Amino acid sequence: MFQIPRHHALAVAALFGMLWTTSVCADDCHPELDPSKPQYIVGYGSLMNASSKRITEPDAGINLPALVTGFERSWNTHGSYGSTTYLGIRPSKSATIAAALYRDFLDDGKLGSDARERSYCRVAVEPAAIRMLDGSTVPNPSQIWIYVNKSPKPAPPSAKYPITQSYVDLFISGCITLQSRVTEPGIDFVERCVRTTRGWSKHWVNDRLYPRRPLAHEPMAWRIDQYLKRLLPELFDGIRIE
Repeated sequence: MFQIPRHHALAVAALFGMLWTTSVCADDCHPELDPSKPQYIVGYGSLMNASSKRITEPDAGINLPALVTGFERSWNTHGSYGSTTYLGIRPSKSATIAAALYRDFLDDGKLGSDARERSYCRVAVEPAAIRMLDGSTVPNPSQIWIYVNKSPKPAPPSAKYPITQSYVDLFISGCITLQSRVTEPGIDFVERCVRTTRGWSKHWVNDRLYPRRPLAHEPMAWRIDQYLKRLLPELFDGIRIE
């Protein structure tokens, strides 16, 4: 598989203001890392898309499909870069999300994902909260992390900060790829991704390049749209093109 050189990935991170600093590592949002234990990340948005993940984490392990209990995913975070709403996570004992689990690696004692997810806080996930769907077992002992919203106040989609199709495409195409790794019978992983995401909204714009020929820029556009039409028919029919 094509790998982006580390120095290129760091340049991209720096361009978007995501270069990791010692001061960030020291704050309350980033608990201490144990270098003696393998590090794993639960990805639930753009990190579920392997291509997007490798832009800033070229050496990260492969994504594996899982169900994670104790967290609720929703469209609840306004981005500081661009007027859009992103996916966020909040602790919720009764909630379960379809997500990706992957191995991350320490670089000079730091996780590259901390730089990428600088707007979120990294919190620990108990192995017992994770159900692998590919026939593998939850790595233990290890440290498993997920990035939760910093702000206790949700920021839902609005006319000024809509859901954008380009971000939905990143999310759902990652789910479609993960579906091919599911070995547990009767699991439609893509449907689980949509059903375990709250906050879908009428404030949703189609910002795909050349939307009349989306396959030129999003190869999974047709499959993504088929899922959205079936699972969110009223909202899908109301998406406006920008």
